[in-house]
Amino acid sequence: MRTIHRLNGLAAATLCLLATMAAVPAHASADGGLGTLLHQRERMPAEFREHLFGTPLTVRVELDGTYLGNADVVLGEDNSVQLIGFVESHDSELPASDRARWSALLADPVPLGLRGSSSQGVAAVHYNLENSLLSLISSEGQRATVDGRYLLQPEGGSTGLVLRNSLNFSGGQQQDSALRYNADLQGSLGQWTTLGSYQYYHSSANSRASGHYLSALYAQREFRDNFLRVGYFLPSFEGATRQPRAPGTANYTSLGIMLGSSDALLADNGSASVYPIYVTASREGVVEIYRDGRLINVQPVKPGMQQVDTRRLPGGIYDVELRVVADGQTLSSESAAIHKPNSWSDPSRRWRYSVFAGQQAGLLDSGGDQQDGKLAAGAVVNYLLHPRAVVGATVQQVGERRSAGVSLDWQASDRFNLYTNLYDSTDAGRGMDVQGMFRLGSGSIVASHARTWVEQRDRMPPGDGQPSRWETRSGWQDSSSVSFSQRIGSRDDLTVRVGQSNGFNAGTSWDASWNRRQPLFGNNASWRVSLYDRPSGTFATQRRDRGIDFSLSLSLGNDKRNYSGNLGSRNTQGGIGDLYAGVGVQQELDAAWLKSVTASAGFDRSGVSVATGGYFDQQQLQGNVQLQRSAANGEVSGSANLESTLALGGGKVALLGTTQASGSGAGMIVDVRSDFADLQLRADDSRGGGTVLKPGRNFVPVTAYRPGQVQFDFSGATAPAAAIHPATVSYHLNRGGVMHAQIDVLRTFTVMGQVLDADGNGARGVQVINHAGRSVSQEEGFFTVELSSREPVVELRHPDQSRCMLRLDEARYPREGDVLMVGGLQCPVQVAGS
Repeated sequence: MRTIHRLNGLAAATLCLLATMAAVPAHASADGGLGTLLHQRERMPAEFREHLFGTPLTVRVELDGTYLGNADVVLGEDNSVQLIGFVESHDSELPASDRARWSALLADPVPLGLRGSSSQGVAAVHYNLENSLLSLISSEGQRATVDGRYLLQPEGGSTGLVLRNSLNFSGGQQQDSALRYNADLQGSLGQWTTLGSYQYYHSSANSRASGHYLSALYAQREFRDNFLRVGYFLPSFEGATRQPRAPGTANYTSLGIMLGSSDALLADNGSASVYPIYVTASREGVVEIYRDGRLINVQPVKPGMQQVDTRRLPGGIYDVELRVVADGQTLSSESAAIHKPNSWSDPSRRWRYSVFAGQQAGLLDSGGDQQDGKLAAGAVVNYLLHPRAVVGATVQQVGERRSAGVSLDWQASDRFNLYTNLYDSTDAGRGMDVQGMFRLGSGSIVASHARTWVEQRDRMPPGDGQPSRWETRSGWQDSSSVSFSQRIGSRDDLTVRVGQSNGFNAGTSWDASWNRRQPLFGNNASWRVSLYDRPSGTFATQRRDRGIDFSLSLSLGNDKRNYSGNLGSRNTQGGIGDLYAGVGVQQELDAAWLKSVTASAGFDRSGVSVATGGYFDQQQLQGNVQLQRSAANGEVSGSANLESTLALGGGKVALLGTTQASGSGAGMIVDVRSDFADLQLRADDSRGGGTVLKPGRNFVPVTAYRPGQVQFDFSGATAPAAAIHPATVSYHLNRGGVMHAQIDVLRTFTVMGQVLDADGNGARGVQVINHAGRSVSQEEGFFTVELSSREPVVELRHPDQSRCMLRLDEARYPREGDVLMVGGLQCPVQVAGS
């Protein structure tokens, strides 16, 4: 029936077109504007006019000049258009979210022609009668044609706040305990973004290992190519593309103002990782990654050398500290440079800068500093010598501490990159960093040299009548290394690294690792062999740290269960060779809050050690806990990592696990009301990324500064007889902005009936509207519409603007298959005649 009505609509449109071409003078404009449509209406015969206006027509729809789909629309005699729904879009390159968005924007009649500034992203609506083309011009498309280089911030700005909380604990029997709490704030107020960071730490090792400080609390506003920052901040020089390293001043908070270059509002500002970084562990543990003394990421590590996943780290070029931690102890610490520069190759913008001035000042700082109140100032500048070469220079003074540095970042070719940095500092002396990378087929060679400050804390064995005790020593260390990585075929990877150190830890080290992936017993398996020989990380002994590890990871008959085992040899603290072995299992769960559990056992000279852990992810909290029993003395230790995020926006508050809000520049609090208790939805951002939603309160991270849409759909391959309203929500937020959206998931059923006028005759062109769907009555008044079972109420809206509400309960009407037959519907006489 729907196809027949659509063909009738096309036939009527064709007749109207022929009549219009005969009636409209040759000089009349045919652009579909206000004057043209009314002009054509006046010259049309009445019998054609009633077929053109007030009845569904199938037309072609274009958005900003791009084909969006074919849709059923209703033209109004008051120069308006209403979109009933899209009927075909197979050849459209635009996503379904765009069709859902424009279906919602044009669900009610809108006037043709140019629109005002408060039209929800609609700049103009244009209908061309000659070719049945409905042209939609969006505000984003119109602005892009004016100036496509920069993003426009939302009119009136945005509001919101996201507070990320993390709590870390480690301790056990006869062991020192450590506790850390970190809070990161990001908010938006108008066109300003507010940021803050607070940290509390406590350790039972000594009285000085406890305190708290606020490293940042400032407001920042983005302009085209520039930013302005006011408040408490670390001199991190955010505006620099390649900041020369100048140690000694970066960890002291200043109160002042900072100006710098910014790419936040550029329409295209991609970034990429260039130089890989590696760590080596003697046993299973984690690598903690610190930036400016703040923990920014934690990744698990296995015995042997392995590459750190830098994709999880923030963009930019900066130095990090890598701490390998196992059994609650720091096994090693080293520095590395993250190289993920923003794209910068525009010769018309060769200069980038950042400058700050103020005074050194701590806020909520328990440590105190004699330099408080003294001058704090600095500047950094980058110059684009060539699209592949950037030079930089920096100078800073914070209190009595001074530093300066120069750098060269040269991507000589697609295969070779070189970075070099020279610095002079009152705290760190003179030093040099050099890093080069050469890509060779499916492998690469990386050479580097750096001078870093190393601090090591170790337990001293008893002797000379002294009990065992902890001692901390530190010093400068010059390190050079060459690493080679090669992919062999599609299954094997080989990595070799040779290093030379002078200073605090002196000596030569080498590491080698081989990984192979292949089926085993019909299941996916991963083999790994790792060898290492390096100076001991403990200053209490001059013995070398040597080891070999062989590991196997295998899934047996269950995609959610993974078994692993390892076998190897390593040095004990006394320098004696020690054979060891280990087995482990990891099981993923479908529980409401517990997502996975792990268990492992290790065997070595000391005895048997066991460990267990679990990862949980609730709506308001996520984290993991671990328990270990030592093989040496049977003592039990444990650790916990808890994370939660508080989001405020749109008059709503959401408490959620950090996974939902991680990496989001802005966000959307989404309340889902569903007629299905266990139904899951999926929210997909048009700018990338997706989130699974459950009934209740959720949080969806979205892209800051860039306008976009979040499309809501059913998660999984099957969908129930239900409608999502609204199916698409548009957003445009500054960094830190949070908005609110209410989503209804309605159980629906199909209704077929006939709209009658006051005389009992079929009425054509009457809108039949419900929360779950809408339709327009065809010839003789027949219609079909999707109806919400929660609110089975329809509104009959006649062309003469009279309307009424009718309730259609399922139990009152007969069914034919899945369709409810409601018969004739008409408004009460006093309403229909008004």
